[in-house]
Amino acid sequence: MAAPRLGIGMDCSITPLRHGGLSLVQTTDFFYPLVDDPFMQGKIAAANVLSDLYAMGVTDCDNMLMLIAASNKMSEKERDTIMPLIMRGFKDCAEEAGTNVTGGQTVINPWLTVGGVATTVCQPNEYILPDGAVVGDVLVLTKPLGTQVAVNAYQWLDQPERWNRIKLVVSEDDVRKAYQRAMFSMARLNRVAARLMHKYNAHGATDVTGFGLLGHANNLAKVQKNEVGFVIHNLPIIAKMAAISKACGNMFGLLQGHSAETSGGLLIALPREQAAAFCKDIEKQEGYQSWIIGIVEKGNRTARIIDKPRVIEVPAKDRDGELW
Repeated sequence: MAAPRLGIGMDCSITPLRHGGLSLVQTTDFFYPLVDDPFMQGKIAAANVLSDLYAMGVTDCDNMLMLIAASNKMSEKERDTIMPLIMRGFKDCAEEAGTNVTGGQTVINPWLTVGGVATTVCQPNEYILPDGAVVGDVLVLTKPLGTQVAVNAYQWLDQPERWNRIKLVVSEDDVRKAYQRAMFSMARLNRVAARLMHKYNAHGATDVTGFGLLGHANNLAKVQKNEVGFVIHNLPIIAKMAAISKACGNMFGLLQGHSAETSGGLLIALPREQAAAFCKDIEKQEGYQSWIIGIVEKGNRTARIIDKPRVIEVPAKDRDGELW
């Protein structure tokens, strides 16, 4: 009889092994280039793959595989320059996470893609199932929103008809700064957050990626054991990106929680009395803020953002000179 499979619809698949009390935890992800620096693109891809492990409180990855496709539109010189840089970025990020890339697959494709697989073998106390939120918990987010808006706005600097739509609300300098902030945020590991989930008794988490904040909040709400709902009041957003989103009408839907993120933060349900200490601890260890963005209330396993959420500009105006 096959062992039961956990994890359909969660961030990782969890397979109980034949060997006493251990489970195989696996995830895979790939996407297309977002940034113009191949090394940073490799780092972002690896961070994005690992993020699914971290969303389940798994802090140690045993092995990674790299999956990359060079584009058939690249010249040989472009290929020989760009692909090794992407691979080095991926490998460096894996090493930062305390793991190794031991294999993978490289192909030629119409589109350049980069991603991989992360695998670990765990005891039950090493992962946190995402289904334990209770009424009274609060929701914490560990990275600001707005990566998609920042990356797009940066690309529009070279497209006059697009740039004209947003130049009334942001300067060129604002956009370049936001792009840098987004790039470093996407390349940052969620590993410390995963470690602190154990310390502060997290009741479940997910990472915020392609479905946007609301999409992932809904997915997390859907798998809860208890009859709960999530209500989000605060939206921490990379500085000036809310203004760009508003100027673009319905294109991004950032304030509605629909804007896709790449390698975003963890959305964590924490006991109310532990959440502030979690945020303080992560800032002490990493120098980056986290935010309490909502609450868990009695409900029907859905999530919603209130009509007029509070936008928190990140970083705050008084720290605009700094990158964060």
